[in-house]
Amino acid sequence: MNFYLNKYGFLPPQLEEAPNPDLGICVVIPCYNEPDLISTLDSLENCESPQSSVEVIVVINSSETESESVIKQNQQTLNAFNSWNTERKYVYHVIYQPNLPKKRAGVGLARKIGMDEAVARFDALQKDGIIVCFDADATCSTNYLQEIEKHFEQHPQTPGCSIHFEHPIDGNEFADEIYEGIINYELHLRYYNQALRYCGLPYTFHTVGSSMAVRSSAYQKQGGMNKRKAGEDFYFIHKIIALGGFTDLTTTTVFPSPRISDRVPFGTGKAIGDWVKQGTDEFYTYNFESFLEVKKFVDMLPSFYEHDISGIQDLHEAFQLFLANNDFANRLKEIHQNTTDYPSFQKRFFVWFDAFLVLKLVHFMRDEGVENERIISAVNNLCSKSQNINTDDLSDRADILLRFRRLEKSFSYF
Repeated sequence: MNFYLNKYGFLPPQLEEAPNPDLGICVVIPCYNEPDLISTLDSLENCESPQSSVEVIVVINSSETESESVIKQNQQTLNAFNSWNTERKYVYHVIYQPNLPKKRAGVGLARKIGMDEAVARFDALQKDGIIVCFDADATCSTNYLQEIEKHFEQHPQTPGCSIHFEHPIDGNEFADEIYEGIINYELHLRYYNQALRYCGLPYTFHTVGSSMAVRSSAYQKQGGMNKRKAGEDFYFIHKIIALGGFTDLTTTTVFPSPRISDRVPFGTGKAIGDWVKQGTDEFYTYNFESFLEVKKFVDMLPSFYEHDISGIQDLHEAFQLFLANNDFANRLKEIHQNTTDYPSFQKRFFVWFDAFLVLKLVHFMRDEGVENERIISAVNNLCSKSQNINTDDLSDRADILLRFRRLEKSFSYF
């Protein structure tokens, strides 16, 4: 058996049908308590065909202690899939797992089961194909599959990519308050991403589970998908980013759902649910002051290389406390001991000061007095420093979000 599957696989290969010899893309969809999987499948089926063959692997899953209502919905979804899956342009598979261990059951494990299956499909052909993560309530542009294939052809060294996404922000499918909530939440995501870019950090990519793709080889090299019940996308993508050469794909679009969900303790569905419950017009995000401090710290890197850490005395007290709590002095010493020039020093420094640690830092500073601020205020503070996007004439959050989307699609980063 394939080394990765033998060491890290959760299940043996589940699909008996041999893959098409020219298989190049496997789209993996975790599916739990989803009433409208068919709309998602229709969206993929309506995509323009890439040169290689495409398989879609749906993992309908639940835990061994699942409620009857979820079991019933999953069975209905399975029946709907079987009725729909006839004479289709692409190949569609379903893996039905209704009794996953309670301790592990969740979106991370479901993604892992599907992605591991994709590894087995490509391994049978001795190919390094593309594994795409999607969601059972998302849709996509018609050029989605073509652009994914083209992107990896044009970037032969990239281990993976983050795919441009846009939540629906108007329409009749959801209540107005949900659209208002998703505008705020997506603006928060883009603000955070661009604030990290402003700081000069090297891992500023969106980490949205429905909007990412990786090479099978990179997936295996980094130990595959984790089994986290939430945040699996954040942790997984940053493992792939660590390989170097990670990219953004902005020539197509994924449209994730803005619906409320209580299945995970954080993320889009939870954030929208909290917004609706609060019944307020204000949305708060991380204070831009935290990112000003991060940028000051990152700008000290040449001094750190010269063994001069005196500059940290000028950082916010909470930042200094965070560094002390995370043994900064000894960490820096270890980095020096294991590098011989500035580029290697810089690379190893950001292995320590990675996306996880920065997020912990921002949360720590918030809890230590750098309180969250209104999203409009935070965005304007960022833009006043970036000088690449002007929001002075805008107070409407939807308009500002559209500007951020255009900015990110153009690669014209701050």
